[in-house]
Amino acid sequence: HRTHHQNHGHVENDESWHPLPEKLYRSLDSATRILRFTLPFPMLAYPLYLWSRSPGKKGSHFHPDSDLFLPKERKDVITSTACWSATVAVLAGLTWKFGLVPMIKLYGIPYLIFVMWLDFVTYLHHHGHDEKLPWYRGKEWSYLRGGLTTLDRDYGWINNIHHDIGTHVIHHLFPQIPHYHLIEATEAAKPVLGKYYREPEKSGPLPFHLVGVLTKSMRSDRYVSDTGDVVYYQNDSQKNSFSQKNSD
Repeated sequence: HRTHHQNHGHVENDESWHPLPEKLYRSLDSATRILRFTLPFPMLAYPLYLWSRSPGKKGSHFHPDSDLFLPKERKDVITSTACWSATVAVLAGLTWKFGLVPMIKLYGIPYLIFVMWLDFVTYLHHHGHDEKLPWYRGKEWSYLRGGLTTLDRDYGWINNIHHDIGTHVIHHLFPQIPHYHLIEATEAAKPVLGKYYREPEKSGPLPFHLVGVLTKSMRSDRYVSDTGDVVYYQNDSQKNSFSQKNSD
């Protein structure tokens, strides 16, 4: 999460739902493409991401020598992985004691809901705006420019449950602001940000409108150009259309 905040909006260095360069996208086998771009599979990505990160990146959140972590954090990662392993052992023991079906009901389904919601929220904070938003490389990237590609979202009744994280722009620009001041800070920042702030669509009690946004983005936001320091998401139909126009 720290790496994501320090590199938000950077094609290569971002750590959360960063875009695939076209060459890497073309190299993916069909199964990987389906898992990454066909719903509901992308909404189940979080455990796999923790284990092996995103396509094109190496390392694991469970390995103390992963380049995700600073050398001084090695002991912390070992401790974390040991605790995770102990939890898996406890869950296995509980499954043996009470049976598979009760554990699926008591732990498996709640965990599945958590994973899907986490992937849903984190994806939509950086994708799915009607206007294509840039991703940056090289000297074109800056902390401010990357932060301004973040999107606020309204989740209706759920806003309070996850501490108003839908006010995501101000959270990225000033991550030290506590959650109970995010709404206030966002309102104060709007006049300063001007056109660079994108007002989120208001939600009903539950954010059903975001399902359509997610579906559309998964179809259209596939990869970015291998070259260029300011790039935008493309898909095959858009590229074919662009090529046709050039040939005409």
